[in-house]
Amino acid sequence: MEKISFVIPIYNEEENIPQLIAEIEAVAPDLCNNYEILLVDDGSSDGSLKVIQQQADQNSHIRSLALACNSGQSAALSAGFQAAGGDVIITMDADLQNNPADLRQMIEHYGEYDMVNGWRFNREDSWSKKIASKIGNGFRNWLTRETIHDTGCSLKIMNATMLKQIHIYRGLHRFLPTLMRLEGAKVIEVKVSHRQRRYGVSKYTNLQRGIEGFYDVIAVRWMQSRHLTIEIKEEK
Repeated sequence: MEKISFVIPIYNEEENIPQLIAEIEAVAPDLCNNYEILLVDDGSSDGSLKVIQQQADQNSHIRSLALACNSGQSAALSAGFQAAGGDVIITMDADLQNNPADLRQMIEHYGEYDMVNGWRFNREDSWSKKIASKIGNGFRNWLTRETIHDTGCSLKIMNATMLKQIHIYRGLHRFLPTLMRLEGAKVIEVKVSHRQRRYGVSKYTNLQRGIEGFYDVIAVRWMQSRHLTIEIKEEK
C-alpha cells in the first residue's frame, strides 16, 4: 500500500461528522502513513457540507467533494472512487454504526485478498431490519451464486485499480463483492462490530430496499452471465 483513500458518502449527518473523523484519525496511521479522508456530500439539506468544509480547512488529510444534488449512495460512492488518489480504498458509513477500529484486523488480510468485506455478525438494528437483511442477502446469494453473508456492510477495503474499472449504477454498491470478483478480485469476509445509531435517522426503509434490490439482483445476474473472460494467446 502506498496510500489509502477513505471514501465516505454523507447525507444529512452533520452531528456525526466530527466524531467520525476523530475515530478514523485514531486508526488511519496504524494502517498506512499516507492517507486521505474523502468526504462526499450527497446534496445534504442540513449543515453537513458546511461541517465537511470546516473540517477540511482544519485538517490536511481531509478532502471535500460535493454533489450538485442528492443522487443516492451509489452515485456518491462512484464519484468518490474516481476522485480518490489512493491505491487502496476504504469505505464506511457516516452514521457511526461502523467502527473504524475494526479496520486493524481487516487490513491484515489485504494483499492476500483484493477485497476485505465487513460482516456485521451481531447487528445493533431492529428485528425487522435484521430479518429483511437476512432475506435480502439470502436471495442475492442464491441468484448470484455468492457466499457473502453481509453485502450491505459498508466497511470495506478494496483494490482501487480493480474498483475503478467497475461502472457503478444506482443500487449496485450493495453488490461490490460480486462485481469485484468479475474483475478478478479475491474476496474475504471478516466479522466486525456494529453500533446503534446515535444521531440522525436511517435513509432507507425495508420496502424500498426490497423493491430496488429485486431489480438490482436481476441486473447483476445478467452481468455475470454476459461477462467476458479474454485470454491473449499471442501478440506480435
